Amino acid sequence: MKVQGKVLVVTGGGSGMGRELVFNLLNKGAKVFAVDINEKTLQETVQLAGDKKENLATAVLNVADKAAVDALPAKVIEKFGAVDGIINNAGIIQPFVRLKDLDFSAIERVINVNLYGVIYMTKAFLPHLLTRPTAHVANVSSMGGYLPVPGQTIYGATKAAVKLMTEGLYAELLETNVNVTLIYPGAIATNITTNSGVATPGGTQTQEQEQKFKSLPADQAAEIIVNAIEKDSYSVFVGSDAKFMNLICRLSPQRATKFIYNQMKSLLK
Repeated sequence: MKVQGKVLVVTGGGSGMGRELVFNLLNKGAKVFAVDINEKTLQETVQLAGDKKENLATAVLNVADKAAVDALPAKVIEKFGAVDGIINNAGIIQPFVRLKDLDFSAIERVINVNLYGVIYMTKAFLPHLLTRPTAHVANVSSMGGYLPVPGQTIYGATKAAVKLMTEGLYAELLETNVNVTLIYPGAIATNITTNSGVATPGGTQTQEQEQKFKSLPADQAAEIIVNAIEKDSYSVFVGSDAKFMNLICRLSPQRATKFIYNQMKSLLK
């Protein structure tokens, strides 16, 4: 689906990859309705949009709030007259702890945002998308959706669930006007840790750990994702690490698991 002239909804549009998705879509001639739980960063997105902000609307929204999500399509249609696509980008990580030490409150929060948020958005918008000449659903999974990361077990479980849900949705919509793209970002330079309210151990040591991994700039990630949407791609791996680890996981899942454990174990409490 070419995005020029289309109306797209982006969740998590207040920062990081979501903000860059908003900018990329606007620059390609789309109208964007961006939502985020953080009002301050959402307004920063508006200000940074410059002369493109006339094609940008926003709403403060928690994607884990089903009632709020159910009311969103009407707001988008009231503003722009239609809705042609959604990008389910909003997501959070869990504290870097082993499953045995992870509080149920943290487990439920990650599941509610990462999985139920995607389900709520998809269910709310799909009836409207099916009425359009062409439409699109793009769901952000993760490299952690196929590669088990120690200390992010529940996060990975939610992203694996998004993977299979999206693949099932693709199959269900094959004979319709709605195309579906599954997105696997690797390490992207965003502030997801801060936005998730997660404190990683080690202070500056964490920064040194992160420097071992070459993060893809968020604007480059957004460009890859929007290009995949415009090509109606089935899936897209965002970053060389996502592509490489997918290959290793397919060849030797156990080897891949041990490799990522050795890379990440210093982050475990």
